Amino acid sequence: MAGRSRIARPTESAALAAAGRSARPAPSVPALMAALVDAVDRDDREGICLASHRVVRAAGLDLGHTETSTDRH
Repeated sequence: MAGRSRIARPTESAALAAAGRSARPAPSVPALMAALVDAVDRDDREGICLASHRVVRAAGLDLGHTETSTDRH
């Protein structure tokens, strides 16, 4: 394979930095809910998982943390 040059590929950090430089409007919660309904109708497990996580993130909900008696000071 003489004469072929190596194809440069961006690293993950460079790709993330490039993506962070451009503003992308976030989809609305109703649009994400519609995508979730479509995924359920199609019995698309991966689509259901992706859409439901996007709905929670777009709505600003924090479902991963539950306050316990030791958290309160």
